[in-house]
Amino acid sequence: MTLNESRAIPKILIADDNTQNVELLEAYLSDFDCVLRTANDGEETLRVVAEFQPDLLLLDIMMPRLSGFEVCRKIRSNPATTDLLILMVTALNEAADFERGVQAGTDDFLTKPVNKIELLCRIRSLLRVRHLKNQL
Repeated sequence: MTLNESRAIPKILIADDNTQNVELLEAYLSDFDCVLRTANDGEETLRVVAEFQPDLLLLDIMMPRLSGFEVCRKIRSNPATTDLLILMVTALNEAADFERGVQAGTDDFLTKPVNKIELLCRIRSLLRVRHLKNQL
Protein backbone atom coordinates (compact mmCIF):
# COMPACT_ATOMS: atom_id res chain seq x y z
CA MET A 1 0.00 0.00 0.00
CA THR A 2 1.39 3.40 -0.96
CA LEU A 3 1.12 6.66 0.93
CA ASN A 4 -1.64 8.03 -1.30
CA GLU A 5 -3.64 4.82 -1.12
CA SER A 6 -3.52 4.78 2.67
CA ARG A 7 -5.06 8.25 3.08
CA ALA A 8 -7.20 10.59 1.01
CA ILE A 9 -5.69 13.88 2.20
CA PRO A 10 -2.12 14.46 0.96
CA LYS A 11 0.64 15.40 3.38
CA ILE A 12 2.86 18.24 2.15
CA LEU A 13 6.15 19.39 3.62
CA ILE A 14 7.38 22.93 2.92
CA ALA A 15 11.17 23.19 3.27
CA ASP A 16 12.49 26.76 3.13
CA ASP A 17 14.68 28.80 5.47
CA ASN A 18 12.89 32.07 4.60
CA THR A 19 9.89 32.62 6.87
CA GLN A 20 8.14 34.87 4.35
CA ASN A 21 8.39 32.20 1.65
CA VAL A 22 6.98 29.58 4.03
CA GLU A 23 4.10 31.85 5.05
CA LEU A 24 3.30 32.60 1.40
CA LEU A 25 3.20 28.91 0.47
CA GLU A 26 1.08 28.15 3.55
CA ALA A 27 -1.35 30.91 2.52
CA TYR A 28 -1.50 29.59 -1.05
CA LEU A 29 -2.26 26.10 0.27
CA SER A 30 -4.80 27.22 2.88
CA ASP A 31 -7.75 26.23 0.67
CA PHE A 32 -6.05 23.07 -0.63
CA ASP A 33 -7.17 20.02 1.33
CA CYS A 34 -3.87 18.82 2.77
CA VAL A 35 -1.89 18.40 5.96
CA LEU A 36 1.07 20.79 6.11
CA ARG A 37 4.37 20.74 7.96
CA THR A 38 7.44 22.93 7.58
CA ALA A 39 11.21 22.61 7.90
CA ASN A 40 13.78 25.42 8.01
CA ASP A 41 16.98 23.78 6.78
CA GLY A 42 18.22 20.72 4.93
CA GLU A 43 18.94 18.54 7.95
CA GLU A 44 15.58 19.33 9.55
CA THR A 45 13.92 18.53 6.22
CA LEU A 46 15.36 15.02 6.24
CA ARG A 47 14.24 14.48 9.85
CA VAL A 48 10.70 15.70 9.13
CA VAL A 49 10.51 13.57 5.96
CA ALA A 50 11.34 10.48 8.05
CA GLU A 51 8.82 11.34 10.79
CA PHE A 52 5.98 12.96 8.80
CA GLN A 53 6.22 10.76 5.67
CA PRO A 54 4.84 13.41 3.30
CA ASP A 55 3.41 12.69 -0.11
CA LEU A 56 4.98 15.84 -1.56
CA LEU A 57 7.96 18.01 -0.65
CA LEU A 58 8.12 21.68 -1.68
CA LEU A 59 11.89 22.10 -1.52
CA ASP A 60 13.92 25.30 -1.61
CA ILE A 61 17.38 24.86 -3.10
CA MET A 62 19.35 27.46 -1.16
CA MET A 63 19.02 26.35 2.47
CA PRO A 64 21.51 26.14 5.34
CA ARG A 65 23.14 22.93 6.55
CA LEU A 66 22.23 20.95 3.42
CA SER A 67 21.21 22.43 0.08
CA GLY A 68 18.02 21.37 -1.64
CA PHE A 69 20.15 19.47 -4.16
CA GLU A 70 21.78 17.48 -1.34
CA VAL A 71 18.43 16.85 0.35
CA CYS A 72 16.97 15.62 -2.93
CA ARG A 73 19.89 13.22 -3.51
CA LYS A 74 19.62 11.81 0.02
CA ILE A 75 15.86 11.30 -0.35
CA ARG A 76 16.31 9.50 -3.68
CA SER A 77 19.07 7.26 -2.28
CA ASN A 78 16.94 6.09 0.66
CA PRO A 79 14.61 3.18 -0.25
CA ALA A 80 12.04 4.41 2.31
CA THR A 81 11.74 7.84 0.65
CA THR A 82 12.81 7.30 -2.94
CA ASP A 83 9.24 7.69 -4.27
CA LEU A 84 8.52 10.97 -2.44
CA LEU A 85 7.29 13.64 -4.87
CA ILE A 86 9.70 16.58 -4.91
CA LEU A 87 8.85 20.00 -6.32
CA MET A 88 11.84 22.33 -6.14
CA VAL A 89 10.77 25.92 -5.48
CA THR A 90 13.66 28.24 -6.20
CA ALA A 91 14.83 31.71 -7.13
CA LEU A 92 17.52 30.07 -9.26
CA ASN A 93 16.47 30.01 -12.90
CA GLU A 94 19.56 29.12 -14.92
CA ALA A 95 19.51 26.02 -17.12
CA ALA A 96 22.46 24.61 -15.15
CA ASP A 97 20.43 24.84 -11.92
CA PHE A 98 17.54 22.95 -13.49
CA GLU A 99 19.98 20.33 -14.78
CA ARG A 100 21.46 19.91 -11.28
CA GLY A 101 17.94 19.48 -9.90
CA VAL A 102 17.07 16.82 -12.45
CA GLN A 103 20.33 15.01 -11.72
CA ALA A 104 19.52 15.16 -7.99
CA GLY A 105 16.10 13.61 -8.69
CA THR A 106 13.48 16.36 -8.52
CA ASP A 107 10.10 15.72 -10.12
CA ASP A 108 9.42 19.32 -11.11
CA PHE A 109 10.47 22.96 -10.66
CA LEU A 110 8.70 26.15 -9.72
CA THR A 111 10.54 29.48 -9.83
CA LYS A 112 10.10 32.30 -7.35
CA PRO A 113 8.16 34.47 -7.10
CA VAL A 114 5.61 31.68 -6.88
CA ASN A 115 2.30 32.05 -8.68
CA LYS A 116 -0.55 30.51 -6.66
CA ILE A 117 -2.38 29.03 -9.65
CA GLU A 118 0.80 27.50 -11.05
CA LEU A 119 1.71 26.06 -7.64
CA LEU A 120 -1.69 24.44 -7.18
CA CYS A 121 -1.74 23.10 -10.75
CA ARG A 122 1.68 21.50 -10.38
CA ILE A 123 0.82 19.97 -7.02
CA ARG A 124 -2.44 18.54 -8.36
CA SER A 125 -0.69 17.24 -11.46
CA LEU A 126 2.08 15.51 -9.51
CA LEU A 127 -0.41 13.95 -7.10
CA ARG A 128 -2.67 12.84 -9.98
CA VAL A 129 0.21 11.20 -11.86
CA ARG A 130 1.28 9.43 -8.66
CA HIS A 131 -2.26 8.19 -8.08
CA LEU A 132 -2.57 6.89 -11.66
CA LYS A 133 0.86 5.23 -11.45
CA ASN A 134 -0.16 3.48 -8.24
CA GLN A 135 -3.29 2.12 -9.93
CA LEU A 136 -1.22 0.27 -12.56
